[in-house]
Amino acid sequence: MRFPDGFFWGAATAAHQVEGGNTNSDAWVLEHVDGTIYSEPSNDACDHYHRYPEDIALLAQLGFNAYRFSIEWARIEPEEGEFSVAQLDHYRRMLATCHEHGIKPIVTFHHFTSPRWIARRGGWESPETAAFFGRYCERAARHLGDLITLACTINEINLPILLRQSGFLHSDEAVAGAVWRSTAARALGVEEEMFSSFPFCVRGRSVEVLLEAHKRAAMVLRAVGRFGVGMTLAMIDIQAQPGAEEVRIRAMAELYDAFLEAARADDFLGVQCYTRRRISAAGPLPPEPGAEFTQMGYEFWPDAVEASVRHANAIACVPIIVTESGIATADDSRRIAYVERVLAGVARCLQSGIDVRGYFYWSLLDNFEWLFGYGPKFGLIAVDRNTQRRLVKPSAEWLGGIARNNEI
Repeated sequence: MRFPDGFFWGAATAAHQVEGGNTNSDAWVLEHVDGTIYSEPSNDACDHYHRYPEDIALLAQLGFNAYRFSIEWARIEPEEGEFSVAQLDHYRRMLATCHEHGIKPIVTFHHFTSPRWIARRGGWESPETAAFFGRYCERAARHLGDLITLACTINEINLPILLRQSGFLHSDEAVAGAVWRSTAARALGVEEEMFSSFPFCVRGRSVEVLLEAHKRAAMVLRAVGRFGVGMTLAMIDIQAQPGAEEVRIRAMAELYDAFLEAARADDFLGVQCYTRRRISAAGPLPPEPGAEFTQMGYEFWPDAVEASVRHANAIACVPIIVTESGIATADDSRRIAYVERVLAGVARCLQSGIDVRGYFYWSLLDNFEWLFGYGPKFGLIAVDRNTQRRLVKPSAEWLGGIARNNEI
């Protein structure tokens, strides 16, 4: 299977997970409060903030032609209305480095983390956040837009819903009454009900805010930067047992419909998928006996990506980019097996006429995996936690060869 000319072959990262020292973000606050749900703090992460030149050069040497990374709102606008030209220049140097190595930069403007001042003002539960986000995107685009290939507004914009459906966050009431939320509010000097951090936001209040923020951001990014803009969705292949078809339909509608319908106005849609979820009429089912699990605790199920691309395409009707898919494993041979099956599914989508524009493996580096800390190993490249030394894994060479040849 040869892929279309211009197909994006890349890897992805998020600023907070790789840069290190993101002390002004809400995530940093949550990592350090009493009752934290993080297993460990991010600290220096992979020091990508300083080491990005070697990491981007390595990506190019391996054979990839694109890099999806995020810029950090908490660095660019550390206080309301105060924009740091020094930080914008830093990201401009990152973009320029990509171009120097023939790498197309795909920039995400919000990848889970927000400035502390946003969290203090209600975060993504507050309607005013949409306007603040649009202003930040416009300011950043004026400084960086001429070097950006494509832009993703909000990473996994529907993630709060997915986490609740999966039972990870239990309920809005459980989030509102959590110890970590009250201690974070005290750390920021606000009343508990004012503190909110993505993706731990109350679903009923946040969906409209997130969709309005995406709409505002997309409008200003296109006007200022004149590049394609889209959102990315957290997707999971929900599979119904006999008798559970209506349960599946309702779950899919809650999880996707509003976002896929909004994506019809965009230039592309980012699909991010890792596994499946089985359900019966009585509720969620565990994986089948003998199932293989990843280090994240979910089932090894690469075929979920093809199913998600097909569902997204059927409703959104815009070009699709697989902006994230990967596996946390200590066995690199299983990483190759996982991606091989994902790419076979992407190839079938292309052969059936779906306009898929690219594939980005998650992640370029073994990085800070949010609540799970540094345990899960998603990276194509290992990072020595003591020395920050990079070690290329066989999967990186293998996938880089596919990227270089544009075929499997």
